Formats: sequence, structure tokens, C-alpha cells
Amino acid sequence: MVNTVILLGRLGQDPELRYFESGSCKARFSLAVDRPVSKGAERITDWFTIEAWGKLAEFCGEWVKKGTMVSVEGALEISQWTDNTGNVREMAIINATKVNFAGSKKDNQTTMAGSAPF
Repeated sequence: MVNTVILLGRLGQDPELRYFESGSCKARFSLAVDRPVSKGAERITDWFTIEAWGKLAEFCGEWVKKGTMVSVEGALEISQWTDNTGNVREMAIINATKVNFAGSKKDNQTTMAGSAPF
């Protein structure tokens, strides 16, 4: 069985970093991905919640900012929880295993101003 998702899009906000007592780190951010549409049709944007853990999370927190175009590879997970009113909620999350810069250097220049080149 295979559960692999590959997305190309732009960050909707800076990654939110969270550190745990165990020493692990999690980054969470939204990714806007334009859906292909027929010529002349209005563009449709899908939003995905991305989570990265460990060193990848720290990389995202340091280098990836709102508006940056990235490719994300990971697995689709469905998170379930019960809210305060007792309703079961679900949310799709992409658990990232790879996050890479995409697009041209000029394309990402405004979002990476001041960061070190790779």
C-alpha cells in the first residue's frame, strides 16, 4: 500500500513551531495549491495543513516563510478529536517527510530577504 502526497504551493503563513518536553519539535503551516482549471475559468485554490517534525520542522521554522513556494512530500493522515461540545471532528493533515524550495530564486526573494543562500 502507498500513501504519498506531493504538493507544490505557497505558504499561507509563517510556520508555527512547537517544542515538547521530550525535546521534539513540530512545525505547522498552511499551503495554498492552485487547482488546474479550464482556460478562462476562475482559479481555484485548495488549502492543506502541513506538519513537519524534528530537524525538518526546525528547517521550516528557520528558512520557510509566508509566500515561499515549496514542494512538500509526505503522507495523508486524518486527525480525529472530540470538541468541547462532544462532537467528533476530523481534519486532513499532510505529515511532511520532505520540504524543498521551488520556483526561481527571484520568485522567493521577497519572502527570503536576509536569509543565507543554499
